[in-house]
Parts: sequence; structure tokens; C-alpha cells
Amino acid sequence: MSPAAQPRPRVAQPRTARSRTAQPRTAQPRTAAQLRGVPAQRAAAVRRPPPGSPPKAGRRPPRRRPDPRRRLEVILILVLFVLTLVGGKLVQLQGLDRTAFTRMAAKQRLHTVTITAPRGTIVDRNGAPLAQTVDARDVYADPRHVVDAAGTAAELAPLLGMTPAALAPMLQRPTSYVLLAHAVTPALSAQIIGLQLPGIGVLPTTRRVYPDGTLASNVVGFVHSDGSGAAGLEYSFQNLLAGHDGARTFETGLSGSPIPDGHDVLTPAVPGHGLRMTLQRDIQWEAQQAIAAQVRKVKADSGTVVVMDPTTGQILALAVAPGYDANAPAGKAVGADPAINDVYEPGSVNKVITMSAALQEGLFTPTPPITVPPVLHYAGTTFHDAEGHGRERLTLTGVLAKSSNIGTIEVADRLKAPKLFQYLQAYGFGRPTGVGLPGEEDGLLPALAAWSSTTLPTVAFGQGIGVTALQVASVYATIANGGVRVTPNLVLGTTDANGRLRPAPAPSHRRVISATVAHELSDMLEAVTTDEGTAPAARISGYRIAGKTGTAQRPDGKGGYSGYTASFVGFAPADKPRLLVEVVLQNPRAGHFGGVVAAPVFHDVMSFALQTLGIAPTGTRPPKARLTW
Repeated sequence: MSPAAQPRPRVAQPRTARSRTAQPRTAQPRTAAQLRGVPAQRAAAVRRPPPGSPPKAGRRPPRRRPDPRRRLEVILILVLFVLTLVGGKLVQLQGLDRTAFTRMAAKQRLHTVTITAPRGTIVDRNGAPLAQTVDARDVYADPRHVVDAAGTAAELAPLLGMTPAALAPMLQRPTSYVLLAHAVTPALSAQIIGLQLPGIGVLPTTRRVYPDGTLASNVVGFVHSDGSGAAGLEYSFQNLLAGHDGARTFETGLSGSPIPDGHDVLTPAVPGHGLRMTLQRDIQWEAQQAIAAQVRKVKADSGTVVVMDPTTGQILALAVAPGYDANAPAGKAVGADPAINDVYEPGSVNKVITMSAALQEGLFTPTPPITVPPVLHYAGTTFHDAEGHGRERLTLTGVLAKSSNIGTIEVADRLKAPKLFQYLQAYGFGRPTGVGLPGEEDGLLPALAAWSSTTLPTVAFGQGIGVTALQVASVYATIANGGVRVTPNLVLGTTDANGRLRPAPAPSHRRVISATVAHELSDMLEAVTTDEGTAPAARISGYRIAGKTGTAQRPDGKGGYSGYTASFVGFAPADKPRLLVEVVLQNPRAGHFGGVVAAPVFHDVMSFALQTLGIAPTGTRPPKARLTW
């Protein structure tokens, strides 16, 4: 080993006194550079770049310590912003939109329901009710408060006559009010309330009832499910009978029931006015029973009876068969009264117009002879009488009493078409009678310009024109009233809520023929009920009866005829008429002559009406009528 390679001997240095007496050094924390073995000065040089020199790429600048004051300012700004939004919303809710939200809140807790006005009562001439309003209840649901729709429907459906499957969807509708049943009885509503079903309640209303069901149902009519008039006088006088509905606004609780001390405002309904009719209940009942029995007996399609006071035009009965129960009309419509809706060819009852025109024009008197051949060839057509005969010499009274078609044609031939047309119009054919029932037909009266050469002879004895039963009744009432036509009417007046009667306006009057001609016609019509006439079955013991039979072929709608219309119309007492009764049977199959199938019904109804009204016989003797020469 060379001397240079020899290790240098380590000489121990003695410690001086200064080092012992010097203040103790405080231990300084060592930097990361020192820990890595880098002298502090070098580390500092590495850590501190020269002033103004840009930082080296890839090195992050030194992070500043956060300023707490700035952080507080930011938080404060955010808080103020949020408070501003909240305050603005409050201003909008409580200030700008206050009214709208108040209404919305009220709507959620308030219910408004209609209070139906009590409908006016309809009574007969003596005050017997034919249609009246009784207390009832509407059953409703508030679906918002129905807890279990299926369970509620299962309990409620049997009481309402519904199936649970049909009722359950109604309890789930997105609304606050659903009408479940209208106008149930108070007893049924008490059962429903007793179930204590959440969301189910009842409200007071009314229900229309007809105490006698079928009695005068064709005249009185009935109402729709909403209470509005659907037929008869219920329809014609809807505005007067209905009154004015009221309203009730009330608060409901969570169960949907009204809050006893909550908001409850009631606007009372104004009841409708009542009607006092001209009908007489007992006579109407008798007429209905008589015509219904005869329709069955003679196997007719339908029948009608009119009972009228000819001096006032007041209708005491207007009966039809078949009828219907007004409490269950089963699809009946506004035009459902055969007395004013069925148009038919009148037949021989129309001959009285031909005779009255001839008398009024001075072309004939009741007694001079008229030669009536067994057949008549007129305008290329051959005419016959219903009953064959040889050559006859009849008076005008005999032509009417024996209902001769040929004799009537001979009278019409002298009268001429324009005059006959004039009298047909004067008696009211071709237009409604004015009775006031809905759907009344005009009948069929061809314009004079449309008459052919055969129109005059056929119209003279009642074919080729169309009439209603009430139009024919009005013709005979005109004769019974001394030649003055009074508009048929059904209403005596109206009554207010206190029952005070306000009379209806007087019906119109119009003279058609002179009193002298009317008296002559009355005497001629009395001969019809003699043994020599066509309707001895219409006679009533002790009373003088004037009337006329009718037997007309029925148009089949194909240009021909099929079946018959049988009728009888007459008045009593003949010398001082107080009552008129008309009977019409459509398409009777067990007999078809008016004197056979219609006259007996006239006898029964007229007898009953005379006794009911206490009309005594006049005691005078009928004139001795001359029918032949």
C-alpha cells in the first residue's frame, strides 16, 4: 500500500470552553432539501426563482391562502338572492294573485247546486190533482272524498237500482260533484244516509207524479228526467209551470258532507204557476173506460172520445185508447194524442157541412123532395149508397138521416165547389182548432185549384179530405151553439203560489151559419137517432138527441183503401144543447158501421155526463121529421 493510500489518522479536537458556555441552539426544522441531503442554501436557490422570471413550465404557482371575508360576501349575496325570490313569490301569492288563489281555494271547499223550482200543479175543473210535485232527494258523490270506490259502489248500487260495475267509475271521476240518482224518495235517501259512506250525500229536490197514472195522460202529458215538459200541457205550458230554479252554495268537510256551521248561501227557487183545466175528472174516467172496452170488443186499432160544452168550447173529456201511464211513459213523444194527431177521412159526418151550406145559401129547405136513384153516374164515376135501394124521393132531412151519398152529391152539385170549399174552411178544416195541445195537425183540405171533377162529389160525403177528431167535434159544437164556432179550449186559468185563480183569456167566437139554419140542422140531426135513421142506438131515454153517424174507408197509404173509420157525434138536449160527445174508432174488425160500433159508446158516455153534471131533460117533444115523399 502506498503512502498516499494510507488512511489519515483522525485527531481528536479538544472542546473549548466557549462551546460549553455558549447558549444552547434551538433545533430548527429541517427542510425537504435538507432531508434529501441538499444543503439549505442550494435548496433555497432551487426553490426561489429570480424575481421577474416566469414560472417554469409544468410547475404549479404557489397557492394563496383563502380570504375569509370574500367567502362571507359570496354567501351573503346568495342568501339575499334566495330571500329576494321567496319575497317575490310571497308578493305574487298574497298580493298580485290573491284573488285568483282565493277563488281556487273556495272552489275546492265550496259546492253550488241547483235547487229545482217546484213545478206548478195541474188540476181538473174541480181542483182534483192530475199532476203534482212532491219532495224528493238527489243522491250525489264527491269523488275526492270517496275512500273505497269499489266498496262504496257495492253497498250503494242495490239501493239505486244500478250495478256496482256501472257505479264505481262514477265515483272515480276527476271532479267534486257527480249526480248519482235524481229525485229518489225521502225514505230511500234516509237509507243511503244511514250507510255513512264517505263522499256520498243527498240534497233536497222535487219529483213529478201523476196520482191517477193513465187518467188524462194524453192531455196532461209528462216530463223528461230533467223535469222539463215532454208532452201534453206539460209541454205547452212549460215556461209557466216550471218557475225559476234557485241555488245553494255550501262548504263540505273531508267526508264530503255539508259543514253545519260553514258557509251556506241559499237562493230560494220561485215555484211555477199551476193550471186549472176544463176536464172533469169523473167524466174523463168514464170516457176512458168506455172507449177502451169498445176498442177491445170490436178489435179496433184505437179509439177517441171527445166531450165538450158547445156554448163555451170547454173540453170536459178527451179520452183515447190505448193510453199510457204518465208516471212511466215508455217512449211516448210530444205528438201522442190521437184526438189531435190522427188524420182520417171523416165520411158521412161531413155531410152536415154540405147540408148547412145548401140551407145557408137558400138552395134547399129541409122538406122538399130530392130524387135519389139507386146509382149515380157523375164525372165519369159511378157512385152508390152504403145500402142498396131503388129510386127514392127523400127530403133533405131524409138524405141526412139515411146518410145517402147520392142525395148528398146532388145537393153539392147545385152548391158548386167554391161554396163548399168556403164552408169547409169556415168550419175550421185545414187548420188546427187552437186547443193549445202540442203537435196538433192541420188536417188535409186540398186547395180549390187542385180540385178535380170528382173532388166535389167525394168531399161532399166525406172522402178525399183529412180531419182530426177534434175538428169534427168543433163542427157539431158550432151547430149546437146556434151557428157560432167557439175555439175548443182546455184551460180555465192559472193559479199562483197562494192558489188564486187567474182566468184564461176568453176563447174566440166566429159565426159560421145563422141561428135559423143551425136550428133546422139540429131538427134534421134528431131524425138520425129515430128508428128510420142510422143510429137508434144513440138514443137516451127522456132526452132529445141530435147526431150523425160516419163510416169512412181508410186510406192504405198505397193509393187505395183498407178498413174503416166508424164514428158518431151528437149533442143533448137537442133543443137546448149542453153537452156534445164524439166517438171515433179506427179500423174496427168486428163490425164497422158508426151506428153499430160507435153509437153505443156515445150513449154510455153521454148518459153518464148528463147525470154527473145534473143536466135534466127539457121535457119538450121532438119535431115530427119527414124523411120521404
